[in-house]
Amino acid sequence: MKTVATTAAALLLLVAGAASPASSAPPAPDAPCAGKIHPNPSFERGATGWTAGPRVVVLGDETRPAHTGRAYATFAGLDVTRTDLLRTTVTVPADCSLTVRFWVRTTTTETTRGDYLNVGLAVTGIPPKTRFSLAFDGGAQWRQYSMSSGTAAAERTATVSFLGSEMAGNGVTAFDVDDVTFDLS
Repeated sequence: MKTVATTAAALLLLVAGAASPASSAPPAPDAPCAGKIHPNPSFERGATGWTAGPRVVVLGDETRPAHTGRAYATFAGLDVTRTDLLRTTVTVPADCSLTVRFWVRTTTTETTRGDYLNVGLAVTGIPPKTRFSLAFDGGAQWRQYSMSSGTAAAERTATVSFLGSEMAGNGVTAFDVDDVTFDLS
């Protein structure tokens, strides 16, 4: 009889424990404002995930290494009048903000402003805006920049674009871009 009473008490505790709010709550879902939202932020897989002009994504070497890894995007550097475009679009979930960080290095023989790299962020519902216009005096060392989208109640798309422009006869300028990260918060 004592065994039946002990078993009944254990069963009662098990049933009472299963009915408690802490143990019956479903597991918490993954946070919607987290996770990797771009397949190739460092160009290690070439132009995968990006729309790129010809010769934009290159492999670094000992004289011009990438910020991290081996690959980076490069613009201009030919002393010809031309433009190069690199862009990508990501989805920003509702109630999330997007922060884009990227690294830029500038090498140049230019002495006056004629070559530039415009960096833009266009988000659904917000007019497109050039966030940075970088010129020849940006520096030969890698420098980090960032831009944010703000938060909205609805899901949006965000397009990040890099437009390099070079004028012939004014010196040679190359803008290198690497490690473009897309962080949700």
